Amino acid sequence: MFMGEYQHSIDTKGRIIVPAKFRESLGESFVVTRGLDKCLFAYPMNEWKVLEEKLKKLPLTKKDARAFTRFFFSGAIECEVDKQGRINIPQNLRNYAVLEKECVVIGVSNRIEFWSSENWDDYFEDSEESFAEIAENLMDFDI
Repeated sequence: MFMGEYQHSIDTKGRIIVPAKFRESLGESFVVTRGLDKCLFAYPMNEWKVLEEKLKKLPLTKKDARAFTRFFFSGAIECEVDKQGRINIPQNLRNYAVLEKECVVIGVSNRIEFWSSENWDDYFEDSEESFAEIAENLMDFDI
């Protein structure tokens, strides 16, 4: 399980440190792709395969299903951590998540997320104000 919040910088070559606490659970290689809310999602291979199987089952005849799988898979890349504990994030993914200098890496159960510090601060501020309402809406899911 991934949890926690870590501040890191991304260099001009697109390299960012993956927090040491996340590296072992991610494995030798893992998948990074476009996430929701203008961040990047990173999945260990076993979680990626589970997600891939679920997405394969979406009906090809549904426009939203086609759009989501295109969005998700077209941005996906396989990553390996280098000897300094970094991964290289391609320019197209950096552009999508607006990763320019200061970043936040968070653990979210079965995945990690890469955020620009500014986007994370804005998201957190917005969701913090409505956290009680969000929690109330999720009560139907037995949380």
